[in-house]
Amino acid sequence: MSSSRRTFLKNSSRAAAAIGIAAHLPAQHLTTGNGAAITGGPGPIDPGDPVLREFAKVALDEARRAGASYADVRFSRNRSRNVFTRERRVQGISDNDTFGFGVRALVEGTWGFAASSNVTRDEVARVARQAVTQGKANRVAQLRPVQLAPADATPNGEWKSPIQVDPFTVAVEDKIALLLAANEAALKVRGARFVNSSMFFLREEKTFANTDGTFTAQTIYRVSTGLNITAVSADNPDFQSLQSYETQPMGLGYEYVTNAKLVENATRWADLAVQKLSAKPVDVGRYDLVLHPSHLGLTLHEAIAHPTELDRAYGFEANYAGTSFVAPPEKVLGKFRYGPEFMNVVGDRHQAGSLSAVGWDDEGVKPEEFHIIKAGLVNDYQTTREQAMWLDWWYKQQGRPTRSHGCSYAQSWADVQFQRMPNVSLLPGEKDLSFEDLIAATDRGIAIVGDGSFSIDQQRYNAQFGGQLFYEIRGGKVVGMLKDVAYQIQTPVFWNAIDMIGGKSSYMLWGAFGDGKGQPAQSNAISHGCPPTRHRQINVINTGRQG
Repeated sequence: MSSSRRTFLKNSSRAAAAIGIAAHLPAQHLTTGNGAAITGGPGPIDPGDPVLREFAKVALDEARRAGASYADVRFSRNRSRNVFTRERRVQGISDNDTFGFGVRALVEGTWGFAASSNVTRDEVARVARQAVTQGKANRVAQLRPVQLAPADATPNGEWKSPIQVDPFTVAVEDKIALLLAANEAALKVRGARFVNSSMFFLREEKTFANTDGTFTAQTIYRVSTGLNITAVSADNPDFQSLQSYETQPMGLGYEYVTNAKLVENATRWADLAVQKLSAKPVDVGRYDLVLHPSHLGLTLHEAIAHPTELDRAYGFEANYAGTSFVAPPEKVLGKFRYGPEFMNVVGDRHQAGSLSAVGWDDEGVKPEEFHIIKAGLVNDYQTTREQAMWLDWWYKQQGRPTRSHGCSYAQSWADVQFQRMPNVSLLPGEKDLSFEDLIAATDRGIAIVGDGSFSIDQQRYNAQFGGQLFYEIRGGKVVGMLKDVAYQIQTPVFWNAIDMIGGKSSYMLWGAFGDGKGQPAQSNAISHGCPPTRHRQINVINTGRQG
């Protein structure tokens, strides 16, 4: 096994300082060897541009010549635009555009990485040599040489998010007008005092090539929008907020904003925020919890998706809430019961409109759907090509090929790729039960809609989750709204307490636009699909109670 990523980055930083890396610099032009600009400005680039293919060949040939046994190069342009409003005014607009490339080289079993925003033939060759120099410098920290799992070569891959409207073709004035109109509609509801609204857009144009013969060109879109409405009681001692839980971030275009009907729904969301003011404080105790997918997505993210990242399981990653209790792999794979037999959790990067959907990951691997939890047992982890080799013994034992699950990602051209989360989703049950069906089958419980605050320990074993809307269930019916609700879990106890699960028609995608990991930190975007679930006898506390 190689040295940890922390050690790699530490030594990379030292090497970078020694040889003078210049990265993270903005650039707007792609130039040929004679210096002529072939693209730039506000429009999209063509990730399949022949000059990019030519430059990729220069990078890979130069890395090989300098001593790399394997190398890959990523050219990427990240275009983002964010709009923020509050009540009747614009709070901020940001517009960012960055373009450059990064080269990763494997030298005598050790990684090196270098990047630049100056996209010229000479610079591509220089940076490739620099990546090899870094790989040689990093050998001092090598524990075991890196081995890569085999991956099929894709010589001419193209992929694009399935969007209808490019959000960057919509005038910012129109976006502002829509958000302000939604704010105005919410403020018409008596008691709704404050409204924040926003839109986030990202277009990622990425060209990848490696020495295994893969060349892929992708254009990836992501969008997020919504309102946060705060209601204040007449005499001011209480305030309650509601996030528009139905507008989850997605891997779509501006049509998602249009279809979200922010203005039409603003009044209903504001009404719900006001209703929370008169909700009854929850009595502490043990309840059956009926969890809507708009809530369960976050619990799934923190208590299943993060603990099954293989680098956390091995202790190589500890940033952002620590390592994982789902370890060591040899003691839990095929043995540890995460939930009941009807519980199946899969990783994928293909669900239509999901945030993690791509054609190929940042190692040129075409992702596949894989079972992380199968029939309630831990079955696999999230892997890259290097990490897949760490589980070679398990895959051989199972009669399965040793291959990456396509979980490599870097947030930009300037960042080295590493294992990031795919979509991690709980599969629906065989019976097509709805959220309402689960409520109707519950005698005494609480239904929770939308995600709220949370806290989790450094092994992701003990945790606490809030929510947005809480409904008291008595005799199979909702009898009123509750507030100050949070529930406490031990991860495997909580998932083994599922006794009912929704069906296919109740399945929906929850999303996180900026999930953090690593040091230096990088963010990625992921979706978690799930149906509603019922968990028996979970401990509920009152967050508003003072000692």
